[in-house]
Amino acid sequence: MSDPLFEVDVAVIGSGFGGSTSALRLTEKGYSVAVFEAGNRFEQEDYPKTNWDLRRFLFVPKLGLRGIQRMTLLKDVLVLSGAGVGGGSLVYANTLYEPLEGFWSDPQWANITDWRDELAPHFAQARLMLGATQAPDDTAADGLMRGIADRLGVAETYRSTDVAVYVGTAGEKVDDPYFGGAGPDRTGCIQCGGCMIGCRHNAKNTLDRNYLYLAEANGAKVHPGRQVVDVVPLPTGGYEITSERSGAWLRKDRKKIQAEQVIFAAGVLGSMRLLADLQENGRLPHLSRRLGRRVRTNSEAILGAQAKNANIDYSKGLAITSSIYPDDRTHIEPVRYPEGSNAMGMLSTILVDGGGRVPRQVRFIGQAVRHPIPFIRSLSVRRWSERTVILLVMQSADNSLNLKWKRRRNGSLKLTTEQGEGDPNPTYIPIANEAARIAAGIMGGQAGSAINEVLLDVPTTAHILGGACIGDSAESGVVDGYQRVFGHPGLSIADASTISANLGVNPSLTITAQTERALSFWPNKGETDPRPPLGEEYVRVDPVAPRSPAVPPHAPAALVWT
Repeated sequence: MSDPLFEVDVAVIGSGFGGSTSALRLTEKGYSVAVFEAGNRFEQEDYPKTNWDLRRFLFVPKLGLRGIQRMTLLKDVLVLSGAGVGGGSLVYANTLYEPLEGFWSDPQWANITDWRDELAPHFAQARLMLGATQAPDDTAADGLMRGIADRLGVAETYRSTDVAVYVGTAGEKVDDPYFGGAGPDRTGCIQCGGCMIGCRHNAKNTLDRNYLYLAEANGAKVHPGRQVVDVVPLPTGGYEITSERSGAWLRKDRKKIQAEQVIFAAGVLGSMRLLADLQENGRLPHLSRRLGRRVRTNSEAILGAQAKNANIDYSKGLAITSSIYPDDRTHIEPVRYPEGSNAMGMLSTILVDGGGRVPRQVRFIGQAVRHPIPFIRSLSVRRWSERTVILLVMQSADNSLNLKWKRRRNGSLKLTTEQGEGDPNPTYIPIANEAARIAAGIMGGQAGSAINEVLLDVPTTAHILGGACIGDSAESGVVDGYQRVFGHPGLSIADASTISANLGVNPSLTITAQTERALSFWPNKGETDPRPPLGEEYVRVDPVAPRSPAVPPHAPAALVWT
């Protein structure tokens, strides 16, 4: 039983796919829950109309920007991630894919259990809760993907995407009892392409419309705009959590709350930064030295192709509607921003290959000098979203980075990276550049790279993973097979940092499924924990049915118990 001195049973740091899932499943099992989220709460009218509205689009709270898109430049990768109540679901492209084959057999965790078998019912439950449906794939970008697949000789791999969107009839209002947070203003998707700047039409199944909505209805308390800065073990057990106003220079409004248990779910960079700080300052001295190891970028590249004019509008449709598989470890999706959202075009330039002896920056200069007109054309963002198809390329290859950190003069931690275990993290994926050139040929335009790739040889990822991987001991991982933190009873991690291998697909469904599984083993409050004590050998246990299921009537919580 919880100590009555604790203000809540569980504090959850972060409200993304892991945090929101944790909050719901804990309230169903009788726990009181507090959720801390660094970003703001958003209603549909709060999202920007285009991503030129930087105040509402970007999240840099120290500069007064409190939107939904974070951008973090590290030594070896530019990371895109989400912010706000609902975490990455507010800004993600809605895609719900299961991992490629290499994920299941990765040596980091394959020896612990049969992960494919254990996670299967939880993937099914996650799909149900997130409202997975098939995207309409009749857009211009989908025709382009069919053409790329045909020219690569993999036409049979083309498929439409499973998405967390209410497709319905465009613009038609409906009172949907499943996604209760959407209420009577829920409408069918109007195919505007605005998924990644925030859906202003209530068609996107963000976490504040399902998991977190149900958790709050069941008693969870969400604290938006609060950055957790300290977690202190208490002498009698439990933890004291300190939070402050996100981005505050002065009047930080620090507050403390005591909880019996804590779940870190702030995303890879958020959880790693906080855990590293707690390890460095002696708060959590027994954290595994594997913290920050085997960080994955999903072996990712983001590039694209651009038409010379907007005669064909590539901005219409859901953010991602289809994909192809050039080989058994590579996955390519077309991505779009809505009409007028051209700000991300500022990061694009001409396509330049990497590898070889000649530095990429030198190749870039040479190519710009030899072909000045394409280079000058690449500088224009006029009608960029309508003329451009972004190609998101992901791989399940075994490569990684290590996160490192050092203390600044002001006491904060600065994160950086170095090459990790396995193959070097790629700065250039040849098949990605080939696909971009094929796309440009079909469009009658030109292929493009991200400017950070060609000038810094630093790739972009929207799906950073790992850093607190699942392992069979503290010598091999940061959390055990139940996602409990080695060395510190009462601490768990439930976000992308526990993903132990490159997925080769968008990670949202996997984060949700892994969290569903981890929380399914928690006992109902006051009951005996079926899991072996922390540090003992992994044993497969049965899920514990929640005492008070909170999910809607036609989405039975019993999916994993039956």
